[in-house]
Amino acid sequence: MEQSVRTVVFADLTGSTGLFEKAGNVAATQIVTRCTHALGRHLATAGGRVVKYLGDGVLVLFDDTMAAVQAAARMQEVLEELASVELQRAPLGVKTGVDRGSIVEHDGDCYGDAVNVAARLSDRAQAGETLIGEAVFASLPEPMRIACHSLDRITIKGKAEPMRVWRVDFARSAETTLTTLLGYQELIDGPTLIQRIDIDRLDQHVELHADDGPLIIGRGEGAGFPIDDPRVSRRHARVEWAGGQCVITDFSSNGSWVRFAGSSAPVILRRDSCTLYGEGEIGLGATPDDFTAPTLGFRVIDEG
Repeated sequence: MEQSVRTVVFADLTGSTGLFEKAGNVAATQIVTRCTHALGRHLATAGGRVVKYLGDGVLVLFDDTMAAVQAAARMQEVLEELASVELQRAPLGVKTGVDRGSIVEHDGDCYGDAVNVAARLSDRAQAGETLIGEAVFASLPEPMRIACHSLDRITIKGKAEPMRVWRVDFARSAETTLTTLLGYQELIDGPTLIQRIDIDRLDQHVELHADDGPLIIGRGEGAGFPIDDPRVSRRHARVEWAGGQCVITDFSSNGSWVRFAGSSAPVILRRDSCTLYGEGEIGLGATPDDFTAPTLGFRVIDEG
């Protein structure tokens, strides 16, 4: 057996007890299975590998820590997209733990301290929360660290000493982010923020500022950033600033992908969203390994 360093994502549904009481065993089992497998597919699409499903949970391994954290932070949205009558009566949530370290894979399962810590962090999380360990936090670029809230040191079952833990909070408002980043005097004086995304393709260039409206990327004259390619939908994707974050949302038939600079694994988008940070490229209407895919370069500028 060989050891390897992986990022471990452990996600667990909340509210399943109430669902079984209200919907009955058969219906509840079907719903829980559908939800956990939807979470597994979401994580796999982001570059993870599903190791196993555990009743109302799922264990996934990632090579790319950034992709793991970003995908984990969106899992509550995945559940909301599965809304049904039963879920409205007994809504389900998802709590997630993420850690990174040496693991051993054997006979369809995986073992190691990172696996145990990810499971314990999931236990400590609240519904809709993603908690990450120190090794994961240290692996994130600065823009993603800013969107994480330190919980200081907390006691984790099985660990001799309290460990540092962060809560991923990409949905924080711009005001909360400013309060975190800026001192009291700066808030009084009124800081000057520069928030924009530059998007380029061949001779096309667009700057989208935080106070601008959404930018539609697509085929045809109605798009703010037109792409003349049959694989591109007329309203393929939308880029916008929301809550202090720059977000791309795919609406297309053929999908999109985002590859961040320094990351080998692209984020695959099929009618879902991704927070953009740093710089990288966006592919439209084709798979990442298709060199003919229409691609756009982007650079997010977020300075105070």
